[in-house]
Amino acid sequence: MENALKTHENNATGTLTLLECARHADVKKIINASSSSVYGKTEYLPFDEKHPACPISPYGVSKLLTEHYCRVYEELYGLKSVSLRYFTVYGPNMRPDLAISIFSRRALINEQISLFGDGNKTRDFTFIEDIVNANMLVMRKGSGIYNVGGGHNVSIRHLAEKIIEITQSSSQIIYQESVPGDVVHTFANTDLIRKEVGWYPKTTLEEGLRRYIKWLSTSQ
Repeated sequence: MENALKTHENNATGTLTLLECARHADVKKIINASSSSVYGKTEYLPFDEKHPACPISPYGVSKLLTEHYCRVYEELYGLKSVSLRYFTVYGPNMRPDLAISIFSRRALINEQISLFGDGNKTRDFTFIEDIVNANMLVMRKGSGIYNVGGGHNVSIRHLAEKIIEITQSSSQIIYQESVPGDVVHTFANTDLIRKEVGWYPKTTLEEGLRRYIKWLSTSQ
């Protein structure tokens, strides 16, 4: 949100550079890491791949651009590609600035957990192992755009409460002002990738949280 130009440079220009290199190096297929952020404004849930893409942040716009660049390079130059729209990826070694990481770290030391807004925003969380499996499958088959989500629509408040429960923490939940550019809901319809590629999420949110928290507890 603070640096739209850098976001565009990293995501859109970075992907375009990669595509240029790939077509000149006779690469057979590109897997593009896209994002559920391309959907933005919610018209219906769960999101299928035909849901209008109306991103509300520079990040979402830059990710949508990567999908268009991949499509154009396939049409113009024959460079095959798949764009995977990831829904909130989490697990061991995840980014420390995302909600599950922040909440878990604070719960483990019994600190307050801050939520932006009233806690009713929802997310579809996807465990990293399922993301890896999707990438492995689309290396061999599939084309176009696919949602890759965990298949559960969970409020941020419920997420925090579940982490507190798993860690047996005494952390209290507090609420802060909502932030701009943050989508209200995400929820993936993964019927298309199941039908065409054979992928489906295998890790429940509770199992994934327990595995992440166990890793976090032993890695600090």
